[in-house]
Amino acid sequence: MITVLRLGRLAYRWAHLFQRRLVAARQVDRVGDILLVVEHPPVITLGRGGGMEDLRVSRGRLAALGVGLEFTERGGRATYHGPGQLLFYPIFRLRPGRLYDLLWALEEAAIRTLARYGIAAHRDPEHPGVWVGREKIAAVGLAVSREVTFHGLALNVDPNLDHFGLIVPCGLADRGVTSMARILGRAPGLLGVERAFCQELAGVLGLNWQVGFQEAPWLVAPAPTGERVAWLESLFRKERLHTVCEEALCPNIGECWGGGTATFMLLGETCTRHCRFCAVASGRPGAPDPLEPYRVARAAARLGLRHVVVTSVARDDLPDGGAGQFAATIRALRQRLPDATVEVLIPDFGGSTRALDVVLAARPDVLNHNVETVPRLYPVIQPRKDYRRALGVLAYARRAGLKTKSGIILGMGETRGEVVGVLEDLRRAGCDIVTLGQYLQPTDHHLEVAEFIHPVEFEWYREVARALGFEEAAAGPLVRSSYRAGELLRTGTGR
Repeated sequence: MITVLRLGRLAYRWAHLFQRRLVAARQVDRVGDILLVVEHPPVITLGRGGGMEDLRVSRGRLAALGVGLEFTERGGRATYHGPGQLLFYPIFRLRPGRLYDLLWALEEAAIRTLARYGIAAHRDPEHPGVWVGREKIAAVGLAVSREVTFHGLALNVDPNLDHFGLIVPCGLADRGVTSMARILGRAPGLLGVERAFCQELAGVLGLNWQVGFQEAPWLVAPAPTGERVAWLESLFRKERLHTVCEEALCPNIGECWGGGTATFMLLGETCTRHCRFCAVASGRPGAPDPLEPYRVARAAARLGLRHVVVTSVARDDLPDGGAGQFAATIRALRQRLPDATVEVLIPDFGGSTRALDVVLAARPDVLNHNVETVPRLYPVIQPRKDYRRALGVLAYARRAGLKTKSGIILGMGETRGEVVGVLEDLRRAGCDIVTLGQYLQPTDHHLEVAEFIHPVEFEWYREVARALGFEEAAAGPLVRSSYRAGELLRTGTGR
């Protein structure tokens, strides 16, 4: 079985890092054979067979044109990658002596894919890759580490062919470069070409293929049982408090409650929004309880919490969106637990800076606001929320001097490139801490899981986040916004 992972448009450095992570995992059988499909922003890569002599312009000129330059460990010489070009990176375990068989299979899959579109392509016995006449339409170059391959084949669907003039393509000054779009007079859809190539490669290799991981045997969490759990349940019922652990069907409730911690949820158990991924009930909520902040502080004291996390349902029915309840709770916690740190996971208050100022004035130790997903999916998943507004909440809090945090849920149909784009946006907004976790469908009425993200991928996301400058990042299938929040804060601040 070949598992195809769509990365979307992703910078070469991050895709290369992902390949290396997967190669290490494939070597010890943590994953099976994986085919990455990606587009890169404009970049020139130099393989082991070439060097700076393969560039026709200076590095300064490349930078001015917005074209990156990377040295790689694959075979071959200079190659250009850019939007409109599909790259297929096989992370495959090879039997000894079968490298050239895989090279042949990649070329053959490209030739058969092009034939579907009426393009007669062929091999050149003297030069690797796939050719149409004397012009190259697909470049190929593999590297191998302990019998596992990476790098692969680049197929020109509709890239900017002028950028190939910046290099001596593959070291062949007397040969040209072409694309499917140039030959056909139109640009075929990238998704159709991708699907055709995957089908052809699987056929050549005699294997089945699937898009994404469709099963997740690694998703195991302890059930909420034991005396400590029963005591917490009794405490919350007595204090008439709600927790996001229960209302959002958090998979970590067994671990957290068994360890004597929980995330308090203010303003009732009914949300005024209807996000398709969230298990919290939607409808018409009741009036705020003015004594709730004091009961939260009392319960937190009974639990002996050193780090208290407080969130709420969205309350678009209230003039301040519930900001006053957050502020009152922070003050009550400060009075009851002066040595504890306080983290608030807030809604966007409909974009009201006046409401946000009410929370900021209470000076929580961490201001958390989740972006949840990539901007493309907002209209489908959370239509009443705005991506830029979510970033604005974090930037506003950061300018006020607060430590900020955000969370992303994966597996709802996003690409890896889109997730990295969100991480970059969060850093530009000044976000200090980020969490990434797997989406799990709460009920049959909620959005279906598009794919399960492998733990190796979460390790890669954490590495990307740290490289981007986040103080700390938690990434894993069962990670949630408030998961081990106190530990995350202490490691991020060095305390």
